[in-house]
Amino acid sequence: MKTLVLTEKPSVAREIARVLGCTTNKNGGIIGPKYIVTWALGHLVTLAMPEELKPEWKTWDESTLPMIPKKFETRVIASTSKQFNCVKSFLKSDEISDLVIATDAGREGELVARWIIDKVGFKKPMKRLWISSMTDKAIKEGFKTLVDAKNYNRLYDAAVARACADWLVGLNVSRALTVKYNASLSAGRVQTPTLGLIVDREKEIKSFVPKKYYQVHLKAFENDFVLYKNGNPYSIYDKEEVVKLVNKLKSEKFICKNVVSNLKHEAPPLLYDLTTLQQDANKLYAFTAKDTLNIVQKLYENYKYLTYPRTDSKYLTTDMYPTIKERLINASYGEYAKYARMIIDNGITNSKRIFNNQLVSDHHAIIPTEEKCIIGMLDSDEARVYNLVLKRFLAVFMKDYEYITYSIVIGNDEFEFRTSVSEVKDLGWKVLYDANVSSVHKNNFTKGVEINGELSFVESITKPAERYTEATLLYAMEHAGKFTNDLKEKEALAESSGIGTPATRAEIIDRIFSAGYVKLVGRSIHPTEKGIQLIDLVPSDLRSVSLTAKQELSLDKISKGKLNYHNFIDEMVVFTKELTKCVLLSNSKYHHDNATTHKCPQCGKLLLDVTNNFGKSLVCRDKECGYKKHVYKISNLRCPTCHKKLKQIGDKENGFFQCECGFKEKCSSFFNHLQESKQGMNKKEVRKFLDKQEKEIPKNNPFADFFK
Repeated sequence: MKTLVLTEKPSVAREIARVLGCTTNKNGGIIGPKYIVTWALGHLVTLAMPEELKPEWKTWDESTLPMIPKKFETRVIASTSKQFNCVKSFLKSDEISDLVIATDAGREGELVARWIIDKVGFKKPMKRLWISSMTDKAIKEGFKTLVDAKNYNRLYDAAVARACADWLVGLNVSRALTVKYNASLSAGRVQTPTLGLIVDREKEIKSFVPKKYYQVHLKAFENDFVLYKNGNPYSIYDKEEVVKLVNKLKSEKFICKNVVSNLKHEAPPLLYDLTTLQQDANKLYAFTAKDTLNIVQKLYENYKYLTYPRTDSKYLTTDMYPTIKERLINASYGEYAKYARMIIDNGITNSKRIFNNQLVSDHHAIIPTEEKCIIGMLDSDEARVYNLVLKRFLAVFMKDYEYITYSIVIGNDEFEFRTSVSEVKDLGWKVLYDANVSSVHKNNFTKGVEINGELSFVESITKPAERYTEATLLYAMEHAGKFTNDLKEKEALAESSGIGTPATRAEIIDRIFSAGYVKLVGRSIHPTEKGIQLIDLVPSDLRSVSLTAKQELSLDKISKGKLNYHNFIDEMVVFTKELTKCVLLSNSKYHHDNATTHKCPQCGKLLLDVTNNFGKSLVCRDKECGYKKHVYKISNLRCPTCHKKLKQIGDKENGFFQCECGFKEKCSSFFNHLQESKQGMNKKEVRKFLDKQEKEIPKNNPFADFFK
């Protein structure tokens, strides 16, 4: 008899199989003396779509809404059914005595495994592997400390509750919007409030009326002082008034009224969770949240240099303290090795700012593993993300940044000018970040001494709030409580991690881009006309950030046994009915901003120009008609000049590839060049290679695809 190990993806299966001594590849598994390791491909099973539950739900019509299943059923995903059948055959095998669930250690990973297990009807003993890194050492230790899978039943309940809630809200409201406005519109429990944040900010910016204002400055001994009034910088909105004031001040005498110095300490920033890592990568390198997640997942899974990335914790557990020395030595290279040695020589601090069991949930912060890092193995983007984590890891064990602030006040009985300058005493952890240290001119200021300086005024203009970047949007999603003025709501939301989870926020942001609701201008996220209209059309409760955050809090409570799964679903059914009714009874109008002059060849209605991450198409505005023609699609083939993905216009026989850099070539010619570069491959093999390239474009869960 053997133990079956179920992982979430083939790459993880290969690593675990190697550690467990499994070497024989056969029928979608890797077989060894004691274990058989098999894998999913992400989700192999998903919730059944409406038309699979009731024949009448196949028709998109108001009379069928809302769709409330008596029981949520699952189905095997067609595109990955071959692998499902492989896993099923292992689960049904008499050779298998028990199962180890080794999918990702989190809510969604639990769902991946349990839906497969439930679909097959597996009833034998099950245990759970729960590890935070993919090193050989971590895998071996994980298999020594397996726990009964029943311990994660509540996590599974929370995962199913999340999926059912998304089904209820997403499918019903999306259908209601589509049939009501005869437009391909989608809404979701999390994506809509996220879009709402962006649209609300855009409306705030558009309605903002800028005003000119003036402030009086005094320059003395290379320091810039600002005129204060009632404890704040004094702003004047009339130019004539400020000119008169400056002229008056020129006749005044000023003395140094006070010089106050304070020694200050700035502790290192906390370790990274996924969201703060994504924020910094966006600020520094313009990486999207999805880019960063993909990179850090690779650093965890393939290179084994970093721990589990999909975490919301910035702390470590106390039992990890003995591993820190080895991590410091193996993770650091080059200049960083010097700081690692300094930390070890000075004694590794055991602070609650780093080690705190109460502040670690499913997984600890993202830190380097004990695996020896060979930085040359990483490409430039991977190295950037790795270095962010490494520097943060080193920083938490280093001394505070120490500096002295000098608050200087110049004035007389009527007027007061202030400035503040700083002097570095000890860079501490900031030495890792190339901190800029400006010179300080404080020695010329002595209390009671007359000061002569140059007076002037500076014209400025009030500015609206800035548009969101991915970094600031991630922050807003995480801190949902700031968007409500209700004190009770603020208290409730203080417990919540916001809308979405660290594991899903990147996908949510990517989804609203793919749906054409937002676009990127530089690093700023702008809503499209379609996105603005959608937010105006959906019920206010659906775009409420605080309401969605409270739902996320409820899911967390289900996972901890503090809330009943069925009570949550009952609440979501009521919520869905209210939302659907609100959409269908609305008197609002939707105006297609992408209508063309081309008529649908099937029904005669005007076609819509639809552009997304997958290409450009002409689509009939009538959902029931379903006509669609590709103008171009984004292939998975790379431009030989700039290496960006090529647009494929037309079919592979008569069409051509084109790139925004100017490259253009017929498909047939491109295939011939590719065949020359792939020596030994005939034309049929080249076509097979190209088809494989196309299939390797990441595919979402079919349920998620609906909301694009």
